[in-house]
Amino acid sequence: MLDESLLDDPESLARADRRGLLRGAAEAGARVRTAARHATEAGLAEIKPEGRPRAVLIAGPGTAANGVADLLAALAGAACPVTRLHSTGVAPAAGALRWALPGWAGSVDLLLLVTPDGAEPGLAVLAEQAYRRGCTVVAVAPQRSPLSESVNGVHGLVVPMATAPYEEYDEGTATGPGALWALLTPLLVLFDRLGLITAPPDTLRLVADRLDRTAQRCGPALAMYSNPAKTLASELADSLPLIWTEGAYAGPVGRRFAAVLAELAGRPALSAELPEALPSHGVLLSGAFAAGADPDDFFRDRVNEAQALHARVVLLRDRPTGGMTAAPAARELALSHDTAISEIEPEDGSELENLAEMLAITDFAAVYLALASAG
Repeated sequence: MLDESLLDDPESLARADRRGLLRGAAEAGARVRTAARHATEAGLAEIKPEGRPRAVLIAGPGTAANGVADLLAALAGAACPVTRLHSTGVAPAAGALRWALPGWAGSVDLLLLVTPDGAEPGLAVLAEQAYRRGCTVVAVAPQRSPLSESVNGVHGLVVPMATAPYEEYDEGTATGPGALWALLTPLLVLFDRLGLITAPPDTLRLVADRLDRTAQRCGPALAMYSNPAKTLASELADSLPLIWTEGAYAGPVGRRFAAVLAELAGRPALSAELPEALPSHGVLLSGAFAAGADPDDFFRDRVNEAQALHARVVLLRDRPTGGMTAAPAARELALSHDTAISEIEPEDGSELENLAEMLAITDFAAVYLALASAG
């Protein structure tokens, strides 16, 4: 159950936000600027590559690393395959995680290590393995962390992870909005130098500015009726979000939104790309999660019995090119089953700016849902 009164009470939101998640979301633009500066100071902007890598391998723990890999794969597209190396281990603790290079990895490949912790021995072992095989290694990790000390100048190049301007509000979770941009931004600089994407300094400044403007629109001081993130959080209360994405860059945003909803707000969500989402999720609109399923019983105990979840479509669209879009079919399918639909579409801008806006709105919405949920 969502406490909507909390959403329009900035002071209560601040008291409930013990992990500093709202501060982390608001400071995403600042993280981009700081991370870009760290990348330049580490020498990434001066790299003169002899050619593109055959493949990019990304290793790191948790939702943030998964989001970085997914976003970079979408941005690079056909220019270079980007693969995340999944961890193994008996527990998700830093000391228990292990990674392994694929057998074909060698001197023409690039290994990226991304971690908001830096205390994973498995990543240091992976860096040493990559060094022996001749792979180029670049790590983004907290300064003076064990990983930074073991990799820097010996097995590869390290970019210090950008921290929050106010340490007391630094989010205590790797899923937080600030962590994603602190890890992603230096790699955008690297990919630009490698010719895999176009992300010069001017573009990164525009991305930071878009994040700042979106934070103003989605901040706790703005009332729900004019705040897209609060509105979305309210709409997703007591629902099963079906996140339907359209556009190459909306896909990873939708998958991250589903992951963050689960990890921060404890809410299940499903993500799929259009048009495949229509047949794969269509049965959910007419089954147990349909809007008309299990109608509200007059005699139901509204205090002790939880309200049944009903599907709600979240249409997350990057601006499609060529005029081809499955959005009308998606709306028709949802409305034909009396299923409510929420839509998010960024303002005009570059691909990275649009991606940043969608990430910011969905991150803020997940944070509001986490803070205003009872229990």
